[in-house]
Amino acid sequence: MSLRRFVLKRLLITIPLLLGVSLATFAMVHFIPGDPIDFITLFTELDPETEAQIRAQYGLDKPVYAQYIDWVISAAQGDFGQSIISKRSVTSLIMARLPFTLLMGSMAFVIAVVTAIPTGVAAAYYRNTTVDQASRIFALVGIALPNFWLGLILILVFGSWLGLFPILPPTDSGLLSVDMIAYTLLPAIAIGTGSTALLMRLMRSSMVEELDKDYVKMARAKGLPERQVIGKHVLRNSLISVVTVAAIQVAFIISGSVVVEIVFAYPGIGRLLVNRVGNRDFPVIQALVLLIGVSVILANLFADVLYAYLDPRIRY
Repeated sequence: MSLRRFVLKRLLITIPLLLGVSLATFAMVHFIPGDPIDFITLFTELDPETEAQIRAQYGLDKPVYAQYIDWVISAAQGDFGQSIISKRSVTSLIMARLPFTLLMGSMAFVIAVVTAIPTGVAAAYYRNTTVDQASRIFALVGIALPNFWLGLILILVFGSWLGLFPILPPTDSGLLSVDMIAYTLLPAIAIGTGSTALLMRLMRSSMVEELDKDYVKMARAKGLPERQVIGKHVLRNSLISVVTVAAIQVAFIISGSVVVEIVFAYPGIGRLLVNRVGNRDFPVIQALVLLIGVSVILANLFADVLYAYLDPRIRY
């Protein structure tokens, strides 16, 4: 099977997955007790006629299955409706926050990969030494620490005590400004630490397994430089399993940003989602949960394609 056919097959598989995610998203949102109109009536008295008009305006008077069909058709066209609370377009609300979450997620992923791969390689090459033991301790601690608790510690130590990083978002700075990147670094570390620990241990295990194989012994017997043996042969084969988990970690970073953004008061989609859940703003909640679900599917699709590229045997 060629790589093109392999990719096409994976793309076709994502279609029912996307429908399943949309159905699960819609169902979860509508299982929440109450709806946006009930939330509005907590603070504003509405007569029955006005309440009925508002429900009809947002389609809340229709059966649930009809609401789902209307939402799927509109979402497929890129229209997620209007926020019931702020009266703004859902797409504009998300696009105003999404770049900040992408910046934080990208930084967290870069921190994880740049730290995990060299450390995992070193731990495998110097196995059962102090380097290996230190990496093992870091991995256990990194996986065990909740990212929101780690975020609070980072704020306390590096933001409050040492004053090395800002703990409040800059108001007049652009997305890629120095101030914004400095502010984003701590939440990126809080999110990326768990991924770093996981990828590092996986990299170490894969390297140890490859180092014990016959082709490595043969390459060394032929007199190839150790750097070439490790870098050209062992590392590439070891990365095959790491790539899959690394791609999945992208989705984990995006979904894990919800709690971290609350801790750091970060202006991303995670914080927007939490606020809108409290307001029962169905259109915004549905769009954000669907976005997170789609990110998981796309991350797995990217992992499958990259996996097949690195190891052509996967296509068969």
